[in-house]
Amino acid sequence: MSYPLPPEARALQAAIRKYVDEELIPWEVHAEMNHGEVPADVYKRQKAEARRLGLASMDAPKELGGGGTSMLLQAVAQEQTGRVTNALGWRFSNVQKWMVKACSPYQIDKWVKPLIADTRHECYAITEAEAGSDVDAIQATARRDGGDYVLNGEKWHVTSGNLADVIIFQAKLADGPNQGAHCLFFVDGDTPGIEVVRSPAYTHTFAAHHPIYRFKDVRVPEANRIGAEGDGMGFTHDWFRYERLMIGARCCGAAARLIDEATAFARQRKLFGEMLSDMQAVQFMLADSVTELWAARLMVYQTAAAIDAGEDVKVSHAQSSMVKLYCSEMANRVADRAVQIFGGRGYMRENVAERFYRELRVERIWEGASEIQRLIIANGLLKRGQTVLIE
Repeated sequence: MSYPLPPEARALQAAIRKYVDEELIPWEVHAEMNHGEVPADVYKRQKAEARRLGLASMDAPKELGGGGTSMLLQAVAQEQTGRVTNALGWRFSNVQKWMVKACSPYQIDKWVKPLIADTRHECYAITEAEAGSDVDAIQATARRDGGDYVLNGEKWHVTSGNLADVIIFQAKLADGPNQGAHCLFFVDGDTPGIEVVRSPAYTHTFAAHHPIYRFKDVRVPEANRIGAEGDGMGFTHDWFRYERLMIGARCCGAAARLIDEATAFARQRKLFGEMLSDMQAVQFMLADSVTELWAARLMVYQTAAAIDAGEDVKVSHAQSSMVKLYCSEMANRVADRAVQIFGGRGYMRENVAERFYRELRVERIWEGASEIQRLIIANGLLKRGQTVLIE
């Protein structure tokens, strides 16, 4: 046992693993060969089962229809969904606690509750052509005009934009006492002035695309602003902190799947008259992989448990960056070794190692590149010291 998970977590882990193994993994190759999509009836069944298992909006409070689930249980669940390729694990809405706390009663009714109920779907428009990991470099603007805001800017890599009907748009205030501060806005997808510039092809084969959007004089009422003027960056940090931890969890799931698959192949593949698994070079690759996975999983679980216990948010911010940095780079190393163990088969799209080799690469980029995580970690170390961060 790598971590003393409570019985509730072990039960959830087993249930989600069964769902992934029986409902999702069998459709990976089909999705790979069909633009990331599965038949409509299969998709509907997968979503319904994800909701039945409690995967939908685990972080949102129960009184709004969410799970009200601990961070540790969420990490355990997302680790299991990380075991499947082609984003087939993305079968549930995921409204986070910060949004519920930030939103007005009007926003809760109009957007948050429908998002939790999976009757509406959101995407985040934050990144720009010249502003990726450096979110403060965004050039999108929000200008006051009476009781409205007028939004302008071009947003890149808007994940799941093709599946969403509401956009969460981040901009800098163009005028007023809070000029230059960040704000987030709910923008319904059919609001005049929103243009899809193009939807680029990416390395992975996901049904969820990442379009480029152009906002040109998009008018939204003040009631669409999330929180107060200037709160936007704080909300984005909340979102990043959560996503970085869950990326770490999903990377652990991917690595575990790769180790299982590579080990099974090595046990049945003969080379020069002996099993591949008996060759020291292969044993070393498997040993390094499972050792790194163990360390990564401990980081994920411990960080999640510390957040549940009320860890100082600045400490958990740095620790979530450590998780994201180590787990994403660990999973990429494991994928590379798995491709090597599979040999030519590991270069075929029908092989799990090939798909993860492509898909895991972005985990070192989105929600803050590895280099940004190192800056955050170093800043935390210099300000608070090693004892506060890791002891």
